[in-house]
Amino acid sequence: MSSSRIRRIKACLNGGRGREEHPAVPVTPAELAAAAAGAVAVGAEAVHLHPRGGDGTESVRAGDVAAAVAAVRQACGSVSIGVSTGLWISNGDPGARRAAVVEWAALPPSVRPDFASVNLSEPDSADLVDVLHAAGIAVEAGIWSVADARAVAAIRPPAGWLRILVEILNAASAGAVAAADEILHQLDESGVTGPRLLHGEQAACWPLVTHAGRLGLPTRIGLEDTTVGPAGGPVRDNAELVQLALAQWTAAAAL
Repeated sequence: MSSSRIRRIKACLNGGRGREEHPAVPVTPAELAAAAAGAVAVGAEAVHLHPRGGDGTESVRAGDVAAAVAAVRQACGSVSIGVSTGLWISNGDPGARRAAVVEWAALPPSVRPDFASVNLSEPDSADLVDVLHAAGIAVEAGIWSVADARAVAAIRPPAGWLRILVEILNAASAGAVAAADEILHQLDESGVTGPRLLHGEQAACWPLVTHAGRLGLPTRIGLEDTTVGPAGGPVRDNAELVQLALAQWTAAAAL
């Protein structure tokens, strides 16, 4: 398994976005590989991606996951590769999601993800953690709220959490930092230890890149989280977002 440690930044290549939102959103395995290689070349220490099926929609099917991981691994060597298990990908059906993820255990190590994110607000998240552990895949906890920060303390993966992802979604720019600090405080109060990564989406993205730098926490960036730069202007691709975020994170860390 690749080293999954992240000191500064992870690239999130596509999420559920389509090319109508940005022309550089990678969809096919070859496009994911090229995007990942570009992001790693400018400083990304790991990549997170949402594999797609033949119709371009997000997928957790073993064959689609294997195709995406194999292409990225060939392009990026030992860089750690993670995928999503978001319940929406399985049309809100926890049983269908579980059945698909169970099949990941049969994938050869060369095409198996190094880690996967599990959103604590979704049903059957604790069971899914066990399924991933049985497959030899490390687990990130997706924490979206103070309630999630309380709930995560009750789930103890056999190998521990790879990372706690403090993820600020649907928040205005002005409230993003306060929302993040509230969750971070609750994690402390709940006695949740282990590595943390802080990031936001859309309007919350860039304020939290800066805040992560100030706190010395790693962050993430990519077309999944935003399609614009810190000043609101257009960006070329994932690699440019990584470059901009690293500059902003580094400047904040130096203060």
